[in-house]
Amino acid sequence: MTDDEQERSRPSQAMGNPKDFDDSPERFRDENPDARFGGASEVLFEQAMAQTRMAICLCDPNKPDLPIVFANKAFRNLTGYDEAEIVGKNCRFLQGPETDPEPVRKMRQAIENEDVVVVELLNYRRDGSSFWNALHLGPIYDSEGKLKYFFGSQWDVSDVRAARAEEHYAREMARELSHRMKNMFSVISGIVNVTGRMRGIESEAQEINDRVQALGRAYETTLDDASAGRIEIGQAIRAILSPYDVGESHLRLLGNGIRVPFAAVSSIGLVLHELAANATKHGAWTRDDGLVEVDWQEKGEDEQRVVEVTWREKFGPKVTIPADAKGGSGNEIIDRLLRFSNGCIDREWHEDGLVAVARVPIWKAS
Repeated sequence: MTDDEQERSRPSQAMGNPKDFDDSPERFRDENPDARFGGASEVLFEQAMAQTRMAICLCDPNKPDLPIVFANKAFRNLTGYDEAEIVGKNCRFLQGPETDPEPVRKMRQAIENEDVVVVELLNYRRDGSSFWNALHLGPIYDSEGKLKYFFGSQWDVSDVRAARAEEHYAREMARELSHRMKNMFSVISGIVNVTGRMRGIESEAQEINDRVQALGRAYETTLDDASAGRIEIGQAIRAILSPYDVGESHLRLLGNGIRVPFAAVSSIGLVLHELAANATKHGAWTRDDGLVEVDWQEKGEDEQRVVEVTWREKFGPKVTIPADAKGGSGNEIIDRLLRFSNGCIDREWHEDGLVAVARVPIWKAS
């Protein structure tokens, strides 16, 4: 019968489920009388090593090949080895064909320098299966300052590594998608330009191209976030308005760092493009002291949440309110686009500029 089998058949001496009891710390103390911590520390050591779910081992640097002299139950559960198969061996028996030698080198260097190190390396269980081990290694000294042991704690971070790999893959895909989208928008712009020249409508073609490019800028800056489903809308707004390059004295961005569904970018992007184009041709940005403030907030309750974007022009030329209270093809485009996305926009023409509040539905923040 192995030590672990004997342990499982022994009544518990600790509170809790008997199968959770680990008597290896007590046996380690009995077999190593010169390794006592003394007083309450000795009891605390036994309790901590017996009850912790963290995989822990001690190695003796004063013996040849730095053998393991203690491994708690969590270590044995993690690796699948019985105590008799662990004690007396160097930890390298957990390494295998795919173990990277670089973290092993760092461990060896830390041992030589009596230093602390944290590495991640691929280890192997008794059944041959592999796992990513986050190993914390450090020296333990006795009361006289003499190196007594090296302490090692192991943590299976396979799921964490998998999540990192998935995130890396998502970012790579985002970069590739960004490249393809740039090409797509270039092709669309080229088609629009050629069509405009052939039909003698260059100015109309340029208006269309301006809108296409505004969409491209909005999406290009947010693709890295696309895999998460929600993006920080501020970066898209800055990208949309960047070509106007009016400086802080003419444009103030007041919004916070809210995140919105990726699908909301197109609606918000085109709305802001049309408003900016109008401000350049007819509104606040036709004046040297003209100012536009853009604010964005998430509002509403539960599933009825919206992102509210406020466009406020100040110090512009005297405003003439359009007879239809909307006016212009740009405003018609905004209205149709927002209706398509179940959004809306309110406009107020003040004496020195337009104030427009656009609302685009978004789902509840997670």
